[in-house]
Amino acid sequence: MVAKRIIPCLDVRDGQVVKGINFLGIKEVGDAVEMGRRYCEEGADELVYLDISATREGRRTFAQLVEKIASQINIPFTVGGGISCLEDAARLLDAGADKISVNSAAIADPSLIEKIASHYGSQFVVVAIDARLVGDSWMATTHGGSVATDKELFSWASEACRRGAGEILFTSMDHDGTRNGYACEVYARLSELLPVPIIASGGAGSAAHIAEVLTAGKADAALAASIFHYGQIPIPELKKSLFEQGIEVRI
Repeated sequence: MVAKRIIPCLDVRDGQVVKGINFLGIKEVGDAVEMGRRYCEEGADELVYLDISATREGRRTFAQLVEKIASQINIPFTVGGGISCLEDAARLLDAGADKISVNSAAIADPSLIEKIASHYGSQFVVVAIDARLVGDSWMATTHGGSVATDKELFSWASEACRRGAGEILFTSMDHDGTRNGYACEVYARLSELLPVPIIASGGAGSAAHIAEVLTAGKADAALAASIFHYGQIPIPELKKSLFEQGIEVRI
């Protein structure tokens, strides 16, 4: 059995990990390299760094940061944010990232997935999908959930896989920030539908929520931010709890 993964997510601006709600009230949480090293030491399986810099210059600086992160940690890490062409992906992968994540740009131009996957391999490509429930359908959004699209979650996820996505990172915008648990039924359906690993994001508020999405939700990995950044669920304690419940994790 493949071990389930625990993945802290770090939003980065100007080299600092920040947290906010819909990019408002953003405050610094810590140094991106130091926090990555700490999570590595605590037993995180992977990390996701999302660049929220608004300018092109900021994104060039992010590539330099990726080099520093790669030199300090020994677990895989994914980077995303503002990747809109093969050259953007190449710059970050060449800097030392293990995988890149694409979201809005892939919706605007789905061939971007194929371009990156054909050049580097599907194992390097994570397609992130932010969606919310509209009537009876889960519809993909962009710009942090604020812009609606005509992409239905399951059909878009299937297309992304056909085009070369190696993993799908789905965030339920209806659950994100609530700390009331994940959209487990949706993750279970994605897992049954798709041939690639599913990363669950949005709604983590307790160790029980993470256990539920890894079992009933059939997710391959659980991603969270605040609960790890503020020490509400220390990773060693979380993994011990999961292990005691019979969930395969790397201790």
